[in-house]
Amino acid sequence: MRTYHCFWLLFWAGQPHQSFLTPLSKRTSGFPEKEKVLVLSGNSRRDLHRSKRSWMWNQFFLLEEYTGTDYQYVGKLHSDQDKGDGSLKYILSGDGAGDLFIINENTGDIQATKRLDREEKPVYILRAQAINRRTGRPVEPESEFIIKIHDINDNEPMFTKDVYNASIPEMSDVGTFVVQVTATDADDPTYGNSAKVVYSILQGQPYFSVESETGIIKTALLNMDRENREQYQVVIQAKDMGGQMGGLSGTTTVNITLTDVNDNPPRFPQSTYQFRAPESTPPNSPVGRIKANDADVDENAEIEYSITEGDGYDMFGITTDKDTQEGIITVKKALDFENKNLYILKVEATNTHVDPRFLYLGPFKDSATVRIQVEDVDEPPMFSRPAYIMEVKEDVPINSVIGTVTAQDPDAAKNPVKYSVDRHTDMDRVFNINSGNGSIFTSKLLDRETLLWHNITVIAAEINNPKQSSRVPVFIKVLDVNDNAPEFAMFYETFVCENAKAEQLIQTLSAVDKDDSYSGHQFSFSLAPEAASSSNFTLQDNRDNTAGIFTRKTRYNRHEMSTYFLPVVISDNDYPIQSSTETVTIRVCACDHRGKMLSCNAEALIHPTGLSTGALIAILLCIIILLVVLFAALRRQRKKEPLIISKEDIRDNIVSYNDEGGGEEDTQAFDIGTLRNPEAIDDNKLRRDILPETLFMPRRTATARDNTDVRDFINQRLKENDTDPTAPPYDSLATYAYEGNGSVAESLSSLESVTTDGDQDYDYLSDWGPRFKKLADMYGAMDSDKDS
Repeated sequence: MRTYHCFWLLFWAGQPHQSFLTPLSKRTSGFPEKEKVLVLSGNSRRDLHRSKRSWMWNQFFLLEEYTGTDYQYVGKLHSDQDKGDGSLKYILSGDGAGDLFIINENTGDIQATKRLDREEKPVYILRAQAINRRTGRPVEPESEFIIKIHDINDNEPMFTKDVYNASIPEMSDVGTFVVQVTATDADDPTYGNSAKVVYSILQGQPYFSVESETGIIKTALLNMDRENREQYQVVIQAKDMGGQMGGLSGTTTVNITLTDVNDNPPRFPQSTYQFRAPESTPPNSPVGRIKANDADVDENAEIEYSITEGDGYDMFGITTDKDTQEGIITVKKALDFENKNLYILKVEATNTHVDPRFLYLGPFKDSATVRIQVEDVDEPPMFSRPAYIMEVKEDVPINSVIGTVTAQDPDAAKNPVKYSVDRHTDMDRVFNINSGNGSIFTSKLLDRETLLWHNITVIAAEINNPKQSSRVPVFIKVLDVNDNAPEFAMFYETFVCENAKAEQLIQTLSAVDKDDSYSGHQFSFSLAPEAASSSNFTLQDNRDNTAGIFTRKTRYNRHEMSTYFLPVVISDNDYPIQSSTETVTIRVCACDHRGKMLSCNAEALIHPTGLSTGALIAILLCIIILLVVLFAALRRQRKKEPLIISKEDIRDNIVSYNDEGGGEEDTQAFDIGTLRNPEAIDDNKLRRDILPETLFMPRRTATARDNTDVRDFINQRLKENDTDPTAPPYDSLATYAYEGNGSVAESLSSLESVTTDGDQDYDYLSDWGPRFKKLADMYGAMDSDKDS
């Protein structure tokens, strides 16, 4: 007979069945009164399924977040081999076995030792088996079962962000999308309504609303104005259980900012502005600032200012300060208090970025009146012209008035003005000015040919306040008068051939004139009266400011007359007529049959530099000689090399020092005759550094005899020079401000003797000769002072 064994898991509703009332060590008192028994069987084909109730034999269900003090009861394992004699042992393995889940090895009761959280782990898979306690061998195959955690509503909805930030333009329509918020619930969305979230608004009404299912926030109020309120804080609630009572909830904050649109026109805070400007204000200088207020911000508040009307439309301008949005009123032209002292302007402020949606609110511009009062200041004198141009003839005498400048004080006081010339512009003081009436006159003679234009500056200053001064340029043009005679355009030096024929042209002359001629120069040429009849040449005036020199005779002889000087008179046709006499040099030369010059007595004609051929040859020879001497000196210098050229070039050198003098017989060392004959010495070789106080003529000593002994001769000359007052060195006074200390002989200076108590007699200095004369005079004078 075959035996079948079963291990049962039984679920009982109501009171436990009498056959399964096995005592439990720890039963959960708060658990629902249902007993769950898992029956283990060795015949898998006979596993029990109660199909009528759709039970699954291998599943347990357990609620999460148990709060009781005892262990939570899960179910019971039972084998049909269990006789109740304790021979079987139940063991449990799998997820949480032994730690989270424990089993009573004798009875098979399963309990949970800790609180379970479905959000951490919703399903546990375990394995159960019954073994023989004595042999340790399983009596039933291992069976697997599942413990599922039933969800409870223990998690509140959580928003994806703690704080949301959003912005919308102001003046938006109702229902404008703002932002969408999202909340999630960790509970099981398939079990009940624990994870069904509904949104609602707790704070922010009536300005905003939220859709309950999507979390979309929209505007709920029309024409929200940023200028009235810019920031809004909305609190949104998310509640599970479909929003029913008892559901859990979470909140989030939404910060909503209204962005600006150009819905406000600029407005001046006042209708009239007053400014003052001194008349000395330079052009482009600011006078004042005005500002129109605009409640908008950024580019919507940008303003452009303009002057639309007023009597100062061309005198003033206005620009916009981009940083402060202020209108800066500036001066365009120079102001004059005496001419006009009040200007009235109409200034307009306009938005540069206009939104067409808000044009119905009115024009986006505003205007104001600006009054500018011109203030009087002490101004410098003003000249009647910005510059003066005057003309004067160059032959006017000194102190001639050439023109007048005029300046007046533009102020109402009309202070008197004095004039002066800026001498930095008239360094030669050619002109002067009358300080009272401004008349300019010459102080030196003028010369147009030296300087045509004189540019000077005249200063006009108030007498009462010289600091108030102004300047004006005066351009003086010197007009030409015919005060210069015409002259040759160049120096004419020509030649005539010895074989020249009569009436032959040998030179064409032209002239220039430093003077200016408005109708053009017209010069006339003629020979000087003294040469007109006796000259060997004739002159023909070409009537075109040129003239030609022609030969008068057929032949010339350079040996009889080598050079002719022909005086030519040149005259102009201006008034007064000026004329000058110029000389043409004509040299007679030998020529070939074609008239080409071969030789002349005047070498300068060939060489324009004025040097003859012989002089050039002499200069060339001198240069060659100098080059030869220089070359020889360089070669000699190269031969004289030093003993040691460098530190590395060390060699043995033999130097001979056996050259001795030849005594008196050696006449090559020096000229003994010079010592014997003092006449050979230059008479005037005196000392040049110090001029003697008394100039003595050098002595003339007698010539020594030729047989005089040299020693006697030298001693004689030494004695003569010692007594010679003209021989150097001469007396000089040197002051030594410091002397050394510790000298055994102490000071030897004669100057210190003045401080001693004893009197000394310095008369003996007079006996030492003329060389000590100055010292004797000095100390002799000191003794005389003491005696007096």
